[in-house]
Parts: sequence; structure tokens; C-alpha cells
Amino acid sequence: MALTKEEVQNVAMLARIGLDDRQIEALQTELNDILDHIGNLSKLDLEGVEPTVHPIPMHNVTREDELRPSFSVETALLNAPAREESAFLVPRIVAPGGDA
Repeated sequence: MALTKEEVQNVAMLARIGLDDRQIEALQTELNDILDHIGNLSKLDLEGVEPTVHPIPMHNVTREDELRPSFSVETALLNAPAREESAFLVPRIVAPGGDA
């Protein structure tokens, strides 16, 4: 299934990408090459092949989530340039009412 010039123009318009005629023709060729390659892949016999997301086995190395001692509020706020009770005080970046 080859993409037409009009289909490439439509996709570019949907993506809000401005392309000239030379770019559209180049992109049409590249996209059609990609679709041809995918067509070749779909012809492969993959019976019994497990789906993967990586060519080699990967294991996520994480630690157990455990409760540990942390800084006290006073220690955490020790070098804060400004604070209000037990919180860091930062400049307002959104005006009241949502107007920036």
C-alpha cells in the first residue's frame, strides 16, 4: 500500500508541519520505503517467537521501598531563603484567578 502525495500532505497538515513540494515528494518516498519494509517483516514466520521489547534480556534493578529515617523539618528548611511555618516559601508564578 503506497501513500499518495495527497495522503502525505494530509498527514503533514494534521501534524501542523509546513512542507514544500520537494519535501513532500522526499517524505512520500521515505514513508513508502518504511511501509515496504514493514510489509516484508509481516511476511516472516514468527510462530513460537516470544514478543520482546529489547534484543537482550533486561532486568530492572530496584531496591525495596522501605521506610528509613529522613531529615527533620527544621533540618530540611535550615538553608531555605524563605519559609512559612513548615514549608518552603517560593514566589508566586500564577496570578490569583489563573492569569499569568
